Amino acid sequence: MAKSVGILTGGGDCPGLNAVIRAVVRSADAAGWDAVGVREGWRGLVEPIFEDLGPAQVSGILPRGGTIIGTSRTNPFKLEGGVERVLQNFRERELDALIAIGGEDTLGVATRMFEEHQLPVVGVPKTIDNDLSGTDYTFGFDTAVSIATEAIDRLHTTAESHNRVMVVEVMGRHAGWIAVMSGIAGGADVILVPEIPVDFEEVAEAIRKRHARGKNFSIVVVSEGCELPGLEDAGEQDQFGHVILSKRGVGDALGREIEQRTGYETRVTVLGHVQRGGTPTPRDRVLATRFGLKAAELALAGEFGQMAALRGDDVVAVPLAEATAQLKVVTREWYDVAQAFFG
Repeated sequence: MAKSVGILTGGGDCPGLNAVIRAVVRSADAAGWDAVGVREGWRGLVEPIFEDLGPAQVSGILPRGGTIIGTSRTNPFKLEGGVERVLQNFRERELDALIAIGGEDTLGVATRMFEEHQLPVVGVPKTIDNDLSGTDYTFGFDTAVSIATEAIDRLHTTAESHNRVMVVEVMGRHAGWIAVMSGIAGGADVILVPEIPVDFEEVAEAIRKRHARGKNFSIVVVSEGCELPGLEDAGEQDQFGHVILSKRGVGDALGREIEQRTGYETRVTVLGHVQRGGTPTPRDRVLATRFGLKAAELALAGEFGQMAALRGDDVVAVPLAEATAQLKVVTREWYDVAQAFFG
């Protein structure tokens, strides 16, 4: 009887997920293994919801955004009997290995399932935030930065035409990598990230200085996870205890402060989920494919509790526990690069 490897995608959708799925399925098929899609993240093992995958099911999915097996922010450790159901359904489906594709939350569950319950799992790092410490880059990040940069480029022309301040809110809960990279690439005049405390007056003064030099427009990029003075979080949280950021209104709050303090007309653009959708960039397609091949290699070899990671130009295996121990946040050195062009 052929062995089987399960594949799940958890957390927010991300460009490149289908490229990973394709690589795993193709590798499993070549090795004589069956591939099984676990639908909707960890929910698919709690429910259970499975889908057989083969070369026919993954044909043509390389350039597609999203994930063909669905996703959710399900945390089995927060559901009564959730962990037990995961283990039972894993056994009953006769899976021999599981590849979990996700960010800090999805892989955090994978780490606990491996360490506490010996679930044979391998991880693949997926997040547009690029905040996993075990890898130099995650797939999805390059696409998100490209989309944000294009938006900033487009907003430059309308800001200059109307002599306005344009606030651009980008994604980034705990880490401001998207804001920093797209802000630098797009020539933003102020970049605000969760790692650096926000001072409204410093932001306003940078904009006033630009106007004093004859620059009658400004672009301000802000991460959605920034802690703004006086801004309270909305109470709604997901199963991992995260505040639902779309309800916080960081960009709107910042825009109001800038307009009140400077008197300059200010408009706000929230990029939101557009950063996660659509076709992945070539870089993300290649990186996701390499991650999928490495994860399949580890799973088929029985090397569990590992995660595929990019170190330099090499894709290597690192322990899941190491990869999820802490977040990779924007360093002061990187922020200084961005700040050199403020105002």
